[in-house]
Amino acid sequence: MASTQHNSDDEALSPLEQEVLDEYASLAGNLDKLSGLLADLSSRPSAEILDALRGLERKTATVFTLLKASVYSIVLQQEIFGEEEGG
Repeated sequence: MASTQHNSDDEALSPLEQEVLDEYASLAGNLDKLSGLLADLSSRPSAEILDALRGLERKTATVFTLLKASVYSIVLQQEIFGEEEGG
C-alpha cells in the first residue's frame, strides 16, 4: 500500500525504496493502534478474569473456613484431653 503523498526529498528515492518506507509507516501506525488497544485491555479486566477470580475467592474462603474449623477442633480436643488428664 504505497502512499500517494511524498515529500520533495522522496523524489530521490527509487519506487521500491519509497514503497518500503510507506510500508514501514503503515506498520508504525498499526503498531500504535495495537499499543492503544493493549493499553485499553490491560486497564480493565475482562469478565472472564473477574469470574475466575470470584471462583478462586470462593474456594479460598471455603479452605479458610475448613482450616479454622480444623484448628478449633484440635484446640477443643486438646482442652478436653487436658481436662481428662488433670481432672
